[in-house]
Amino acid sequence: MVAANVRGTDLGSFVTAAKSAIAKQIDLPEGWWLEWGGQYENLQRASHRLMILVPAALLLILVLLYNTFSSMRMALLIFGNVLLGASGGIFALIMRGLTFSITAGVGFITLSGVSVLNGVVLVSEINRLREAGRDVNESVLSASRDRLRSILMASLVALFGFIPMAISHGAGAEVQRPLATVVIGGILTSMPFTLYVVPILYRWIAPKNGDSVPAGTNA
Repeated sequence: MVAANVRGTDLGSFVTAAKSAIAKQIDLPEGWWLEWGGQYENLQRASHRLMILVPAALLLILVLLYNTFSSMRMALLIFGNVLLGASGGIFALIMRGLTFSITAGVGFITLSGVSVLNGVVLVSEINRLREAGRDVNESVLSASRDRLRSILMASLVALFGFIPMAISHGAGAEVQRPLATVVIGGILTSMPFTLYVVPILYRWIAPKNGDSVPAGTNA
């Protein structure tokens, strides 16, 4: 048995590099094999569970959005926040040279909650104003102004709250940095989408004046 402590990098990257070095430099005799255990074995099991939990969480979010607005168009409009936020999180990981890890996966789930919350706040207010008799354009403009502070507060609190984790270099920093990087990068992309793109897309896909507005938007 060979034991080692990993510092300065994540466990997955270390094991990948070690496997590559062993394959190039060591020829195992017939009947010999290597097994990677310890925390790496736990990491593999957690990774397999995460591959199930992340898609399940995204599917549950979509179902809840449809249940809230009773409209697949509205649900997909808000769900676009999640997808754009995820792309921002991936880009942030690449820019910082970090690899996908368990904590990064948790960061994507956290980011999904923030992104969906902002979209629900804005679209619900637009629908409420339309139910009150205002036309689409007036509802979009008014809701965007009224909910600007709420969306900025929810996004910036999460963003600034994760900055210390993103720049930490102490014990456990290799675990904290991927999570914080994903959340910060995702918020930086999903927040402008919520404030500028969602109102524009809403005008395209919303029922015309005089048509029924999706039910359940006051939840």
